[in-house]
Amino acid sequence: MQLDLYNHPHFSIENIPFGVFKIDGQNPRVGIAIGEYVLDLGCWSSRFLSPEENTLFNRPSLNRFVSQGKDYTGKVRLNIQDWLVKTEKEIDQYRSFFYSQKEVQMCLPFHIGDYTDFYSSKEHAINVGRMFRGSEKALLPNWLHMPVAYHGRSSSILISGMPIRRPTGQVSPVNNAKPLVKPSEKLDFEIEMGFVVGKDSKHGKRIPIVEAEEYIFGLVMVNDWSARDIQKWEYVPLGPFLGKNFATSISPWVVTMEALKPFRIKGPEQIPKPLKYLQSKGEYHYNIEIDVSIITNGIETTISRTNTKYLYWNIHQQLAHHTINGCNVRVGDLMASGTISGKEKDSYGSMLELSWNGKNPILLNDGSHRSFLHDHDRVVFSGLAVSDEYSIGFGNIDTFIEPPLEI
Repeated sequence: MQLDLYNHPHFSIENIPFGVFKIDGQNPRVGIAIGEYVLDLGCWSSRFLSPEENTLFNRPSLNRFVSQGKDYTGKVRLNIQDWLVKTEKEIDQYRSFFYSQKEVQMCLPFHIGDYTDFYSSKEHAINVGRMFRGSEKALLPNWLHMPVAYHGRSSSILISGMPIRRPTGQVSPVNNAKPLVKPSEKLDFEIEMGFVVGKDSKHGKRIPIVEAEEYIFGLVMVNDWSARDIQKWEYVPLGPFLGKNFATSISPWVVTMEALKPFRIKGPEQIPKPLKYLQSKGEYHYNIEIDVSIITNGIETTISRTNTKYLYWNIHQQLAHHTINGCNVRVGDLMASGTISGKEKDSYGSMLELSWNGKNPILLNDGSHRSFLHDHDRVVFSGLAVSDEYSIGFGNIDTFIEPPLEI
């Protein structure tokens, strides 16, 4: 039977996303997703590229390949597309280059040195502010002037398919008693989109808005898990710690900026006008829909459908702000958008908002209710950008929640 590579909503020939995979007993290596398959770029490059180039793909991360620069990575991507088009009718003779996505194990695509999490959705910031500070103080004074962020933990970034364990930590005291150490009762997901840095910058130098795209290789979906009750007790005065650092899940395929170019759109009007170093003109936002489902007892319920177009601060502004003080970035660094929420309830990007901190539990299709996530729930994100001609997808982030460890 001939390989069917050319009709897939997520991994179309217009996409060509890069990732890292392995087969049992073999070392991880670089591939691309096409249709239901993974093209082994180690095999492909041994036939069509030089021996020096071939070494870029027999590696456990994309870092070395991406560090060759956008001119090179863009050329390789186009060469793969051209080869797939030209060999479509004869593709079966290259069957040994391909593996079914079901038979491979996906790995983290990059060695991630540093991880930064922004807070770039105005709707999300207002929702959270209203819950905890009231409508008049929903947005803090700095929010409309810069993309607020904190540094996360790169060691606990996990690939889709890896389970997470319910975290344990201190939660706030009740009736002025001592704080308790217990498993989180408010485990939550956060719908985010992250970008992967594709070029080193020099320490002491900033990256201007007009140069930001040179430093961004591509995007991945991000689920930046939160333990809301642990975070509430610990975050003053230094911000998130144990309530966030236990796990962050990402999608395995990195979708390039070149593939996403047709889906660029203008973002929301920014009032007041940002400071000069943050001013961006043109189409710097993206029209990418992300759906979230919870699977319970084998039954799936879609509980949110949001879109990256709702973000207030775009990725170019995020990178420009991150480096305005001379902070350098390195190939493989991950920067996430923060929770993405729209104006309507069904576009909210977290359980905290969807249930309004537990006041309005969500009815699932198996008849159960959720204010926050339960043990044995499965949470699935799916991201897709759609045009009249074709679609570009990110695949899924699929995560199972395991019970906590005994204290």
